[in-house]
Amino acid sequence: MAKIPSAVIAAGGLVGGYTVARVTKKRQLGGAVLAAAGAAAAQQWRQRAGGQAAGALTAAYVAAFAGSHPLAKKVGAWPAVFGVAGAVALASWAVADRNG
Repeated sequence: MAKIPSAVIAAGGLVGGYTVARVTKKRQLGGAVLAAAGAAAAQQWRQRAGGQAAGALTAAYVAAFAGSHPLAKKVGAWPAVFGVAGAVALASWAVADRNG
């Protein structure tokens, strides 16, 4: 069975976490989705690109989540979430998925 690319998992975690939080009005539930996807992506990053790359991509994932909040005040919530998700997906693909 083919693995889902880590870029898809990471972007899906950011978009899915926001969606769950918004729809359910329970931020903790959205955070759980975000954390679960981040952990799954980090495991693949470590397997495919090593510990240092996994650490850097995990930091980018967390920074994207944090950065989406002030960005949303400027461009709106959905554009901010999709923008940071795209950036994390691109970084993940470039570092871990491109050659695998």
